[in-house]
Amino acid sequence: MAGGGDKRTPASSSSSSRRRKPGARYGPGCERSSECQKESPGSSSHSVSSKKSPPQMVPPVQPPKKSLDSPRQIVPPVQPTTSVDSPPQMVPPVQPPQSVDSGSTSCASGSVVSDPFDICRVVSKCSVEVKPSLLDINREKRRARELAKSANALQHLRPGMVLLKNFLKPDDQVKIIKQCREFGIGTGGFYQPGYRDGPKLSLRMMCLGKNWDPDSCSYGDIRLFDGAQPPKIPESLTKFVKDAIEASHAFLKQSGQGTPNPSKEIPSMSPDICIANFYTTAGKLGLHQDKDEARSSLTKGLPVVSFSLGDTAEFLYGDARDEAKASKIKLESGDVLIFGGQSRHVFHGVSSITPKTAPTYVTDEANLRPGRLNLTFRQYE
Repeated sequence: MAGGGDKRTPASSSSSSRRRKPGARYGPGCERSSECQKESPGSSSHSVSSKKSPPQMVPPVQPPKKSLDSPRQIVPPVQPTTSVDSPPQMVPPVQPPQSVDSGSTSCASGSVVSDPFDICRVVSKCSVEVKPSLLDINREKRRARELAKSANALQHLRPGMVLLKNFLKPDDQVKIIKQCREFGIGTGGFYQPGYRDGPKLSLRMMCLGKNWDPDSCSYGDIRLFDGAQPPKIPESLTKFVKDAIEASHAFLKQSGQGTPNPSKEIPSMSPDICIANFYTTAGKLGLHQDKDEARSSLTKGLPVVSFSLGDTAEFLYGDARDEAKASKIKLESGDVLIFGGQSRHVFHGVSSITPKTAPTYVTDEANLRPGRLNLTFRQYE
């Protein structure tokens, strides 16, 4: 029995031993001291049970020490969940972590098919943001209108190329962004284009009017990889394009630059194609030519009209595909660039986007994501 209380004494003390048999009164959980539980070999029952014996100093009661030999303390060994000899278990395959473009798949054309990309931020009602005051926004709008009337607002970069600084009014910029956002999250909206045997472009693209396929470098009525039909160009955007071309003609005529007939240097056109590209702050586009329109359009030199919205871009242009020799300009939100006539086949591209340069009315009223939205209009035939 635990505690050692079952040692038998000589026969002369058998009666006393029976009366004090530990098991009769104390079990394994007895809280008696070790002195009471163990009797020395020379002790007698009389000395233990005598009523005249002097009082004994009883030490404090100590809790029994746990022993592995006690039947109440035996704990079954912990079995490992798996062992070398255990039968093999079917473990589900590890799923790779999802990226930002979760649900995206690559199609045969090299473009990435994914959920529609939203060019605008979705502001949660629970989020706390420090927004500029209405006074600051109105002050920035007023400054943009003043810059549009300044002496450097219109720039003749080269024959057939004109830059209209701050041509799009602040409120018009907000409307254009919201309009593109509605198209972009719908059928035929923004996606990440790519080439069949090459990398994906570092931008998101959406076409209006006709679809342009980067792999075949051709236009069509539907998007090849998903059969989506591009939305039509709204009349409001068409009017902005025509107004910009007329403003370039007036500028060329008043400044005395170019030819006596401005419409010959930059012909008029009615856009039936719009390619909308959204660049993140890390986006860029290498030098290239826009030459996939019909031969009749290219021969006439019908211009490309480009709208810039959001963050500022460093724009490159030149007569060769050589960035070292290319000229550079900054395209800011509201700028309109036109190149046609002799500059219709100019090489052009975007080398970088400058973060946090978008005006507040674009980021706070239109909720445009960090980056640059670029719309390029052209006439197919």
